[in-house]
Amino acid sequence: MIKLKKIVLALGACGVMASGTAWADIKVGALFPFSGNLALLGQESFRGLEVAVNEINAAGGVNGEKIVIVKADAVDPTQAVSEAKRLISAGVVGVFGSYASGVSYAATPVTELAGVPYFEMGATAHKVTTRGYKYLFRSNPNTALYGVAVVDALHELIAPGVGLNPKDIKIGIIHEDGPYGTDVAATEKKRAQELGYNVVQVLPYSAKTVDLSSLILRLKGSDVNVVLQTAYQNDAILYFNQARSAGFKPKIVIGAGGGYSLADTAKAVGADMNGVFDLDFPQSSINPAGAPGLNKFLDAYRGAYKSDPQSGHSLTNYVGAKAFFDAIGNAKSTDKDKIRAAVLAGAPGAIDAGAREAAIAAALSDLRPGDVVLLAGKGHESG
Repeated sequence: MIKLKKIVLALGACGVMASGTAWADIKVGALFPFSGNLALLGQESFRGLEVAVNEINAAGGVNGEKIVIVKADAVDPTQAVSEAKRLISAGVVGVFGSYASGVSYAATPVTELAGVPYFEMGATAHKVTTRGYKYLFRSNPNTALYGVAVVDALHELIAPGVGLNPKDIKIGIIHEDGPYGTDVAATEKKRAQELGYNVVQVLPYSAKTVDLSSLILRLKGSDVNVVLQTAYQNDAILYFNQARSAGFKPKIVIGAGGGYSLADTAKAVGADMNGVFDLDFPQSSINPAGAPGLNKFLDAYRGAYKSDPQSGHSLTNYVGAKAFFDAIGNAKSTDKDKIRAAVLAGAPGAIDAGAREAAIAAALSDLRPGDVVLLAGKGHESG
């Protein structure tokens, strides 16, 4: 469980792993979808990790030791499990990943059982980090923040900006049916209803679908004028192409990262992408004055890949990787518990609460006016 100002960690079952002492290289796993439907953003995410590793190695490595990346291609949850096992067998001291929430959700029980730290830098599904795992850490925002931010942007900026009266808004929420899309859609619906909006459709679909025409006809038949979509690249492009064919033109379309992040998505969609909004990770096009170190990252990225970043995923993974490697360096060891202690030391105010029951009790005892404690899933609770 991660809260910006206060952190409560619920610990899961401890695994077994030989602790590290001295090493010739620091071997880490990189678990991303390098092929398949998610490959573009998987590869872009990995590039952020790779740029960070190259930069650290050029400066002398971690405590003088070189970082070596072992790549693992996880195109789906099943492959994520097998690849996580392979990385553990290869002797990695930690696994970095993964962009896709389904991949992360499947791989992390494997690493947790083995006692191998897993550093998540891009998967957003809230439930990834609500299972009480001891050696799982995440540096990026989760879907609980995404969904609220999308609807707040609609309410505070976008609808007023286009002159749309809230009373006239009919929202259609469409989403890929994995952990990422499902979590974002749920928080979007909840936040929209809290603000008094009329949510007329919530429609899930498979990210592998090749036909969204019936879904679009339902949106059109419900007079939806605001579409909130959580999608990967292929389904985002499919929506726009089939919406055009059906003559469906909502006044507002807002994406929640994923496929909406990619410049290639905009190129594929064409003019229909004009006026579309995206709530996303910080992009590399932000003002460098407000992002110290951005120009250094951009120079390194362009030097390595001969192009500009395709999305903010590489930047987000770069920042996360740098933070986690700092923690490994501060641990001065590959021992999982020393690494964990170093990560916690970088999160002032964190509470090491033990098991799930103790974590819930600690969170409740620390509540202040206006705070909310979210209990995800079911553990020791009865009833």
